[in-house]
Amino acid sequence: MRNDNSASRRRFLQQIGATSMLAAAAPLQSLSAKEKAEERVLRYDRKISTGDTIRLGVIGFGVQGHIDLETALKVPGVQLAGICDLYTGRLENAKEMYGKDLYTTRNYKDLLDRPDIDAVLIASTDVWHARMTIDALAKGKHVYIEKPMVYKINEGPQVIEAQKKYNKVLQVGSQRVSSIGLAKAKELLAAGEIGKLNMVNAVYDRQSSIGAWEYTIPKDADASTTDWERFIEVTDKMTFDAKKFFWWRAFKQVGTGVAGDLFIHLLSGTHLITNSLGPESIYSTGQFSHWKDGRDMPDVMAGVMQYPDCPEHPAFQMTLQVNFISGTGGQQIIRLIGSEGTIDVNGNNLTVKHSYMPEAPGFGGYDSVFTFPKAMQEEMQREYEAKWTPEQRRRRTKPDITFAAPKGYSEHLDHFTNFFDAIRTGKPVVEDATFGFRAAAPSLACNESYFKKKIINWDPVNMKLK
Repeated sequence: MRNDNSASRRRFLQQIGATSMLAAAAPLQSLSAKEKAEERVLRYDRKISTGDTIRLGVIGFGVQGHIDLETALKVPGVQLAGICDLYTGRLENAKEMYGKDLYTTRNYKDLLDRPDIDAVLIASTDVWHARMTIDALAKGKHVYIEKPMVYKINEGPQVIEAQKKYNKVLQVGSQRVSSIGLAKAKELLAAGEIGKLNMVNAVYDRQSSIGAWEYTIPKDADASTTDWERFIEVTDKMTFDAKKFFWWRAFKQVGTGVAGDLFIHLLSGTHLITNSLGPESIYSTGQFSHWKDGRDMPDVMAGVMQYPDCPEHPAFQMTLQVNFISGTGGQQIIRLIGSEGTIDVNGNNLTVKHSYMPEAPGFGGYDSVFTFPKAMQEEMQREYEAKWTPEQRRRRTKPDITFAAPKGYSEHLDHFTNFFDAIRTGKPVVEDATFGFRAAAPSLACNESYFKKKIINWDPVNMKLK
C-alpha cells in the first residue's frame, strides 16, 4: 500500500531571504553572506518518502516509549502493530490509547515472532538494550534503539556485528543528530567561522524531581504486575524494588545514570558537528548533592575528555556537566570554542559570536613595559608604533548571529523520518550502530572512571579500551 498524501511534505518558510547550503542530515537553506540581518531563521524544506506501509512494534512503553511512538506515527505510512511492556498497567494504557484489539504482550520475543511486524522501537531499560537489539535483528526486524545503544562497552561490537550480519536497518535514538540546528553548526565550523576549534563545553542541567527520574510509581506496583522475574533475567538476582523498575536510570544494576542518559546526547551532538570518532582519554567525577533517594548513580557529574589531532578535526578538550539540582533552572548547551569565536548550540538554535586577536602583539597596559626606565619606555613605544599600524593593533569585529529553527520544527520527527526513509529507500541512517557506539562508549567510560577513580584510555578508531 502506498501513501502519496500531500501531508507527506512538511515545509517551513524562512522569514528572511535565503540561498542554498550543504547539510548533513536534511535539506537546509541559510542566509547569504550579503545579508545584514543578525537574526536568521533556518529554512527547512524536506520530502518524506512514502513507500509500502511499515508496521511497527514497540518494546518498552514507558515515558520514552510513549513519546517515541507518538512521533513515529506522524510519519506517513507507519502503522502500530503491537506493544510489549512488563508492567500490566502500561499494556492496559496501550489498549486505551490504540484500541482494544491491539496486540500486547509481556514477552518481547513473542512480538518479534510476529511476521506482520517490519520494525521495532526499543525503549526498554538500558540493561536490556543489546540483547533485545540483537534478537530483533536476528528475527529480520529493522531496529530503532534508544540511546545508549548498549549497557556495557563490551556489548558494542556484538551489536555492530549483528547489524552487518543480518543486514537490517539500525538507528540509534539520539535524535539531536538529525537536528537542522546541529547541521548548521557543523557547516559553520567546517567553514572556519570560529577559527580553529580547541575546546567544547557541554552542559545538560535540570532542577526538578521528574528531571531527576523520580517518576510517579503506580499504586499497584509489585513483583507480579511488573513481571519482576523476567525484568531481572539479565541481572544479578534482586528482590523486587519498585524504584529499580520505574526509576531504573538511577541504579547501576539496570541503568547508566546521567552519563548514559544525558552525556550521550552531548557527545553524539558534538561528534556530528566535528566529524569526530571520539576521545582518547576520559575522566569523570561526581557526587550526591540532593536526590538522596536510594540511588547509587550521582546526581551531579562532570567529565573531561581529550580528543586527538586527527584528519577529522584539530585536538580539542571537551568538558561535560550534568547537575540535577541546578540553580539555573536547567540548561542544555553545547559550546564550541575556537580561536576566533564561539558557537553556542541550544536545542535546535545556535548563536555565533566572534572575537579576533589583533595582528600586532600586545604592548603597554597590564604589561611589564611600565616597569622599565622611562627613556626605554618611550623608545620602545616609538619602535612599536613604527612597526605596527593602528589597523594592525586593532581587534576587528563581526556581528553576532543567531540562527533559529522554524516554529514547530521537531528534530525528533526528523530522526524517525530518517529511520523510515532508510527502510524504504536503502539510504544510510544518520546514526548507525557504529556512530551510536562511538558516543555510548565514552559515556559509559565516564561511569567506569567515576567508580574506579581513574582515567580511562580509549582507542576511537578501533573502538576499544586501551
